[in-house]
Amino acid sequence: MKQVSRFEYPEELQPVFKKAKKLEWITVGYLITTSIVVFLTMGNSQAMKTAWFEDILSLTPSISFLIASRVFHKKPNKNFPYGYHRVVSIAYLCSALALFSVGGFLIYDSVHTLLKQEHPTIGIKVIFGHEIWLGYLMIAAMLYSTIPAMILGRMKLPLAKQLHEKNLYTDADMNKADWMTGAAAIPGIIGIGMGWWWADSVAALLISLDIIKDGYTNLKQAVFDLMDQIPKTVDDQETDPLLNQIEHKLKGQSWIKEHAFRMREEGHIYSGEAFLVPHDQNGQLTQQIEKLLQEVRDLDWRIQEFTIMPVRKLPQNGAEEN
Repeated sequence: MKQVSRFEYPEELQPVFKKAKKLEWITVGYLITTSIVVFLTMGNSQAMKTAWFEDILSLTPSISFLIASRVFHKKPNKNFPYGYHRVVSIAYLCSALALFSVGGFLIYDSVHTLLKQEHPTIGIKVIFGHEIWLGYLMIAAMLYSTIPAMILGRMKLPLAKQLHEKNLYTDADMNKADWMTGAAAIPGIIGIGMGWWWADSVAALLISLDIIKDGYTNLKQAVFDLMDQIPKTVDDQETDPLLNQIEHKLKGQSWIKEHAFRMREEGHIYSGEAFLVPHDQNGQLTQQIEKLLQEVRDLDWRIQEFTIMPVRKLPQNGAEEN
């Protein structure tokens, strides 16, 4: 059985990949400390409780990325002749599910609290013999969970696009959820101190609407990727312009009468096949196919596997025909 080649990022992207892994290790360490700080200061605050839960789930994208990064480059074998690229899609699904779960939990918990009209209180804590309003500690904890998360998220976005790493992009979305949670929790805490019992839950509810939107979008795309949908871009999840480049390349061959092709996404990479109806040949068909195959693969590093099959008639199987 023929196995596909082992996957490696191009040389120019190796430093980018290493930087992404470094950022994820930093994120894991940061989130662990954040969850501890928030837990120790959350008191009866609804927004603080949801922020703590969100910090715990926020570990999922980073951990799944680090696990996948140790697996996807493994050499194909007889049990996995296509390699381990799909582990990236599985990691993306785990991350998207975690993001969606955070949004769903925030909505449920906030609405539940508002309907019950619970009146949270923020007490006093004695530190080194001095009485301190716990709200000040909560605000400090939220600032700690907000600013680094904002920086980490912004640093990951360009790396995710360069590496075509949807899991990393989802992690950046999760970092956005982190800092939004902290930013919205601060006025909620202040509101409780002013006697506005509803401010806490309303703040948490507002956070959840944007988070669950991002979670749903990413979860849907993660499922579609596993169902072999045509490749989509990392950021806006539109049809990848690379498919148009492949189409132009095939269409520009004078020796091809008709053609159809299809592509699917397998983690970082794309694989697919083209079916060609050639004009009458003079014995050069094999050489022409080999040349075209190399030209298609040279379009982008993500095209790892591409097969060209000459046929008498185009198949009716969902491939894009021209």
